[in-house]
Amino acid sequence: GAAPALTLVYSQIFLEFPSKSVQEQVAQDFFSPYVIFLCVTVASAFRLSLKPKVSDSMTHMMVDFALEKRMLQAVKFLPVPKAPEIDVAACLVADNCITISWRMPEEDSRIDHFVLEYRKTNFDGLPRLKGEQHWELVDYIKATQYTLSGLKFDTKYMNLRVQACNKAVAGEYSDPVTLETKAFVFSLDSTSSHLNLKVEDTYVEWDPTGGKGQEKIKGKENKNRSNTASPKRSTNSPRASARASRDRFAGESYTVLGDTAVESGQHYWEVRAQKDCKSYSVGVTYRNPGKFDQLGKTNSSWCIHINNWLQTTFSAKHNNKAKTLDIPVPDRIGVYCDFDGGQLSFYNASSKALLHTFRTKFTQPLLPGFMIWCGGLTVTTGLQVPSAVKTLQKSENGLGGSTSSLNNVA
Repeated sequence: GAAPALTLVYSQIFLEFPSKSVQEQVAQDFFSPYVIFLCVTVASAFRLSLKPKVSDSMTHMMVDFALEKRMLQAVKFLPVPKAPEIDVAACLVADNCITISWRMPEEDSRIDHFVLEYRKTNFDGLPRLKGEQHWELVDYIKATQYTLSGLKFDTKYMNLRVQACNKAVAGEYSDPVTLETKAFVFSLDSTSSHLNLKVEDTYVEWDPTGGKGQEKIKGKENKNRSNTASPKRSTNSPRASARASRDRFAGESYTVLGDTAVESGQHYWEVRAQKDCKSYSVGVTYRNPGKFDQLGKTNSSWCIHINNWLQTTFSAKHNNKAKTLDIPVPDRIGVYCDFDGGQLSFYNASSKALLHTFRTKFTQPLLPGFMIWCGGLTVTTGLQVPSAVKTLQKSENGLGGSTSSLNNVA
């Protein structure tokens, strides 16, 4: 449908440039892809607007392109934006948020907005093609800085990249950057739990039947299976089976441990108890505690204990000694562990008020430990050490909290 328009435009150009050499050059330029694309694009408008005139002798047909020429000259073409440059030094990773800043290589007032993409990864350096998660997108960012908030850092790193867009087209993405998240991630180790506890990932719940309730419901079918381990605890590895039977707590030690040890650095996690919990403890312990050991009752474990049976008591425990904490029990408890600095602190996770601090010298890797009786606990991991906690650490005794008199060098 564009052929007539091309012919007319081509004829008009030859009328304006009678010189043969100029005509050849124009013809060569005219049939470049850009010019042809432009002519094809506006061909429909020519068909509607042009009014060709035929000479009196019927020997020539003339078309006036003056209006169309002025229209094309008035068209403004927006260039493709250049790729932004991410300012790594200005990027901040804190409080499970990432603030990323970037700049354009040169000022361009025609930029309409920016697009930010990010994805989690366990690989340092440039993004890989295989084994990576898909990119998450944040569109229509007007500024040259953006903060991603409420993130769960369940991987070691985060890839980020930015592209600039004007009202016509988007440019190339910036070179991606990789930022370290520095968060402690762990799950509850079901092979280490008491039989009266039901464990799933980061949730533990008191189960008074100890798994026997289901056997009673099934009746005779389970009589021959009474000595079979729970499917969640079973494994094909003999070594793992022996470990599970050795590490599992028994008696009144209703405890479960985390599956990842703290061996260095500063780490933070939070715990929320159900409102109907009668008794629970939150703390850390060295590896391989005894089957009947309870958190805070050995010289290798430290915890705070909440007892809601008959009356509420709140205390810090270590080496079978307890110190009463005369402060309200928070809905969520934050646990801060500075392994190298020999410090274990507990906070109100909402207000970041200090509840209690143990100071000692840790000589072995530490495992997060949890005791629960009647109720359930939810553990939140993948958290960075909050900025408010870091600020409180600069003060020797913190603010509004207490330092343990139960301290000793373990």
